[in-house]
Parts: sequence; C-alpha cells; structure tokens
Amino acid sequence: MNDKQKKPQKLKARLPRGFVDRSAADIRAANEMIAKIREVYEHYGFDPVETPLLEYTDALGKFLPDADRPNEGVFSLQDDDDQWMSLRYDLTAPLARHVAENFNEIQLPYRTYRAGYVFRNEKPGPGRFRQFMQFDADTVGAPGVQADAEMCMMMADTLEALGIKRGDYVIRVNNRKVLDGVLEAIGLGGDDKAAQRLNVLRAIDKLDKFGPEGVSLLLGPGRKDESGDFTKGAGLDAEQIQKVLFFVGIKDYAESAAQLADLVAGTSQGVEGVEELNFIGSLVAGAGYNSDRIKIDPSVVRGLEYYTGPVYEAELTFDVTNEKGEKVVFGSVGGGGRYDGLVSRFMGQPVPATGFSIGVSRLMTALKNLGKLGQNDVIEPVLVTVMDGDVEAMGRYQRMTQELRASGIRAEMYQGNWKKFGNQLKYADRRSCPIAIIQGGDERAEGVIQIKDLIEGKRLSGEIEDNATWREARVAQETVPEAALVAKVREILAAQAEDRRRAADGK
Repeated sequence: MNDKQKKPQKLKARLPRGFVDRSAADIRAANEMIAKIREVYEHYGFDPVETPLLEYTDALGKFLPDADRPNEGVFSLQDDDDQWMSLRYDLTAPLARHVAENFNEIQLPYRTYRAGYVFRNEKPGPGRFRQFMQFDADTVGAPGVQADAEMCMMMADTLEALGIKRGDYVIRVNNRKVLDGVLEAIGLGGDDKAAQRLNVLRAIDKLDKFGPEGVSLLLGPGRKDESGDFTKGAGLDAEQIQKVLFFVGIKDYAESAAQLADLVAGTSQGVEGVEELNFIGSLVAGAGYNSDRIKIDPSVVRGLEYYTGPVYEAELTFDVTNEKGEKVVFGSVGGGGRYDGLVSRFMGQPVPATGFSIGVSRLMTALKNLGKLGQNDVIEPVLVTVMDGDVEAMGRYQRMTQELRASGIRAEMYQGNWKKFGNQLKYADRRSCPIAIIQGGDERAEGVIQIKDLIEGKRLSGEIEDNATWREARVAQETVPEAALVAKVREILAAQAEDRRRAADGK
C-alpha cells in the first residue's frame, strides 16, 4: 500500500455561467453614464435610496417559495431562522417593501432613484446574463397620471443628456386600463375570466417575438413551435382575436383614437384608460415634448401583466449591425409604468406608484455604438521608477509620487523588482504610462530628475533605425531640477493631450 499522499489538484479558475468580469474601461464607462443619468434625476427633484441585494422571498412578489426550494427565477437561500431569502430580481419590489416598512416616516409623494445589480436565475445566452445593472426612478404616492407624464419626460431628457439626439429615440406610451376595457368589451370581464385574461396578456407579450400571426395562434387554439412543442392558447374566437390585435396593432393613435374609443365604450376601465392616454398626450405636448419624442402607442405590450395603468418604453430607433452582420433597429433600453398594487400588498390599502427602469448594460452598448461613451480616455499614471532600494531612496521616490498626486496628477511608484530597470520600462509600456520619472545616484547628487516622455519616445522610435542615433538623440527625455518636477510633467501631459485632440480632429 502506498502511503504517499496524493498531490492536491490545482483549483480550476472558472467564471459561473451567466456572469461576467468587468474591465476598468467598462466600469469607467458605466460610471460616466450613471453620473449623467443621476444628474437628470436630481434636477427633477428625485433623491437616492439604497436597498440590500437580498430580500425575503415572499416580499419579491413575482416569485413565491416552492414546496422545497423557491428557485423559480430567483437565487435563494435559507436563513438561520428557516426563512427563505432571495437575491433581488428587480429594484421595484425592494422599493415597495422599503416604502411599506417606513411608510410613517417618509414624505409622500416619495420621489427616489437607485442603481444596482439584479439577479435572474434563468438560462443564460448571448446577451442574456444572470446579473446585470438597472437604474430606476419612482414616484410613490402620486395618483394622477401627471406623474406618469413626468416620468416619460424625464426619460426623454435622460437620453438626450447621454448624447442621443432627437430622432434617434422615442418614448412610447400605452395604458393597461385600455386593454382591460378591450377585454371586457369582448366578454372577458369578471373574476371568472381572470385566468383567460392572464393568458391573453401573456400571448400579446410575445408580439415582438412571434409577430401578429404567432400571437393570433396563442390567442386562439394554441401554437406549435419549430421543435414541435405545443403551447395551449387563450381560446378566443376569430372576432375576439381581431379586436385584441387591432388594439395592439395601432401605429397612429390619432387616426385610430375614435375607433378605439368606440371599442371600449361602456367599459369603465377602457374609457378611463383612453382619457388617461389623452391627458398624458396633452401634458407632454404642452411641455414641448412632441410626438417625435413621446408618442401614444398602444403597440407597447411589455409588462402589461404587471402594470395597472400607463405603461411606457424608451426605444432607440437608429440602426446597428448585429452579430450576424445584419442591420437592425436597436430597440428598447428601458421602460416602466404604474404599479399601484405592489406597495398595497404590504399595506392593505391603495398606494399609487409609478416608475421606470433603465437597462444600464444595454444602454451602454447603444452609447458605444453612437460613439457617445468612453471617448475621454483615462490617462494612465505617471510612473516614478526606482533605481535604489535603500530606505532613504525609497522615501524620496515616494515623496515624488505624493508630490505629483497632491498636484492632481495620477501617479504610481514602481512596486515590482526594482533591480531590473528594463522591466520597469516594459511595465510602463504595457501599462501605457505617459511619462517615466528617473533619478539615480548621479541625478540625485546634482539635484535633478530625468523625465521621459514615453508617448513621444514611442512615436520617434519608429523614425530612428540604429542604437547610435538613439543614444545621440536622447529621444523625448529631459533633465530638470527637482523643484521643476510637477511643472514639467504638466507641460508634457498638456502637449500629449493636444496631440490627441489634433489626431481626433484629423479623423
């Protein structure tokens, strides 16, 4: 028997499916974008709030615990007191819990915004992640649709603040009450028809995916997909299907408004919904937001199962090239609506609320396509090299570094193996450092510093063919008194910035 212990296997580094690591460039781009969004929200009088990543599962609303494990759509764990907790699925349900729990302390209407990660325990795929960031704004305690109109205007202002010009976006507005009126008008009113109404809502939510023909099947007998799987339909007859498809197929509200009003006439919900749509249209037009920016559009169907009144969606209308090389419209980057029932679940009394959510990652992709994000490249740090490793020398190099930082210049002292000076310059090159600061014993004795312009040096190196010429040229390297360190570094950085500006203008 061999008593020799087996060598432990090396742990394999692997990223969980549906999750991504974020680079410095992505983080900075997101921060840049979020700062611009936050500024618009603040100008509208909204204040930040933050809720935790974990909530009790029953508080999330959309998903309730299964018999054994509440894992349908959410990541869940059991607390030490046997209560199920889940990573938040969105930012709205946690806000509803926060409002209900602090109802006596907060000031209504409560106007708030928050950004954060949300988690979906769903099968990942191309562009579909299990963790992603949202940026929400909500007004709780405002029953009038003027609050919804303001949300739409704020969405438009946010997109323009991010550099998306008019004509490249539209905020589309619908109303759940109008659809409820349509359903009542075709005989699907009453509690006994609730399940069938839900099937209708789920069918029309597939409009973007399956088109009118596919939705017609889902509204009727059912639909078989390419794999042969059959989805049972809502069981509507041909006339009922035609009226539902008419509603969600309206492209020009002004042309169809009278016909829609006739369809829902006699239904309290439908009449109220049409009035609300008309009121929102008048409010935004009166504030200078014409239909090229905010448009009444009954074809907005996403979220109708969830929302209780106005529904709105921010859509980018310009073309992009997808992974197959096809030109496609970019589409939705955010949406929201009125959700009067969510806070009420905790309160036992009506609490009106409306809000919208921006998909940060998707909007970032759009802004990069437009060249509106990440254009102000972060300058890598000036590198203070290390020529001597004694305590006195190290302290001197660190003082130089701190002097640069105190002057607002990004800087770092080399922290690797200082004995191999060539490695320091290789590090600076890989890091794209703009400048290297060099002071050996000879320079210290003279009270001077060598400052090497690495950007200019790299450019000129392509014009010099032999080492002798290089040594004679002393390419892009100057010796200055120690007291001139900051001034000279600033001068070189300014010259580099001017070169970048000229290069950008010459494109």
